[in-house]
Amino acid sequence: MRWPALLVILGLVLAGPALAQPRAGDAAEGATLAATWCAQCHRVAAAGPGPVADAVPAFATLAARPGVTAAGLAGFLLTPHPGMPDYRLTPTQIADLAAFILSQRP
Repeated sequence: MRWPALLVILGLVLAGPALAQPRAGDAAEGATLAATWCAQCHRVAAAGPGPVADAVPAFATLAARPGVTAAGLAGFLLTPHPGMPDYRLTPTQIADLAAFILSQRP
């Protein structure tokens, strides 16, 4: 009786790191979110939509910054910032937006 339980526990321990990995974002879904929510302030793609404002970086500018990662963008999007609306994004939406932003690298 001990072996089946031990095997289940061992399987969970070995699978844990894989299950804990964040979900890869869907850049196409992120593009839809960006056009809906972010384009009022940011240029979300090289061809638009979105305003050009010096105070608000374009997504391509954000993506081109050294060291920018999906995890770093996710952390930024989880934290409310002055002047930026709090959309209360879900983890899936955050992953999708991060994937889209990173897809804008020149």
